[in-house]
Amino acid sequence: MLAPGRRLTCATCPSTQTQPRRAIQALIFWLTIRTGHGFSDVLRVTPASELTPLTLRTVPGVSAAAGRWTGTYDGRVSEAEATRTGSKRVLLAKPRGYCAGVDRAVQTVEEALKLYGAPIYVRKQIVHNRHVVRTLEAKGAIFVEENEEVPEGATVVFSAHGVAPEVHEQARARSLKSIDATCPLVTKVHQEAKRFAAQDYDILLIGHEGHEEVVGTSGEAPEHIQLVDGPEDADQVTVRDPDKVVWLSQTTLSVDETLETVARLKKRLPLLQSPPSDDICYATSNRQHVVKQIAPDCDVMIVVGSTNSSNSVRLVEVALDAGARAGHLVDFAREIDDAWLDGARTVGLTSGASVPEELVQEVLAHLAARGFTDVEEVVTADERLTFSLPQELKRDMRAAAAHG
Repeated sequence: MLAPGRRLTCATCPSTQTQPRRAIQALIFWLTIRTGHGFSDVLRVTPASELTPLTLRTVPGVSAAAGRWTGTYDGRVSEAEATRTGSKRVLLAKPRGYCAGVDRAVQTVEEALKLYGAPIYVRKQIVHNRHVVRTLEAKGAIFVEENEEVPEGATVVFSAHGVAPEVHEQARARSLKSIDATCPLVTKVHQEAKRFAAQDYDILLIGHEGHEEVVGTSGEAPEHIQLVDGPEDADQVTVRDPDKVVWLSQTTLSVDETLETVARLKKRLPLLQSPPSDDICYATSNRQHVVKQIAPDCDVMIVVGSTNSSNSVRLVEVALDAGARAGHLVDFAREIDDAWLDGARTVGLTSGASVPEELVQEVLAHLAARGFTDVEEVVTADERLTFSLPQELKRDMRAAAAHG
């Protein structure tokens, strides 16, 4: 907030990403005692629509009875004053957190619980986040590894990461009522795999061995697909016909590493075809892009996400590659080691695509309590994509409403 020779701006935006907080009160008090002016003299309240979103320094907490507003301090802060006050800041990445596919999957379980009642069985973690899984368990969801653990005739939800065709066959054999919460962008990769396999292509699937999404996609055409787990694997690839080979990818990979892998593959296979559209999903790309923007200015980058979340792990890697001096992955604010913050002036903060915003807000509170009260939200994209619920669930919801 106190940047030498720069205008001091504090703001909150009317967004689901920003929640009112009390941290601004310390700033107001400081401005009052340093300038001799009261709050109304120091902060000029203006509607958020009059400001440029990409230049806002957002500090959750400024609010008015009629809504949220932005305040702009029309003064300048000297370098000496900024140093004396010991300003610490957080660069808060946006986009962050839930993507459309995760939101759809979590809603699917929640709506199924409302419609059918507990328990609802979920094969694998619905999304890779400990907090989300625990929250759904508390509501009556039971997470299992395989269909065999689900009682015959019960309802089972398939996770956002997708499943192989044999999983659907197993469910039918056990008379399970299955609801497929696979992300539509993962389904797109499944469809590409089936189409290229039908044309007798060799398919090079770039992804991480054992990841549920890779297992599901590979199951669509196991005789045609071989896994390429990073650039090092590219030199080991063998194909039947170098004129009929295509690459596909897991949707949650590092964009840069995937491009490096493709470049290595094309050195050996010049006629390697690319998928019709990007397989790495928009949310993965967007979250990595904003991290690249802020990482060079960060002493520490904190990524909120679980260790089994591929896209969250990639965010830490991307941050370090882009210039962050250190990077850490945490599920909860309480996992932050204060030693990470020793000597730090700027902390970057983001979250993986399966992380609810409340966990980010808890980290912001944790950082504010340790002096990081200047929060600047850096926005590089405006995500508005949504996906409708699975058709089989929507059908039952309509029927229930008709008989309600």
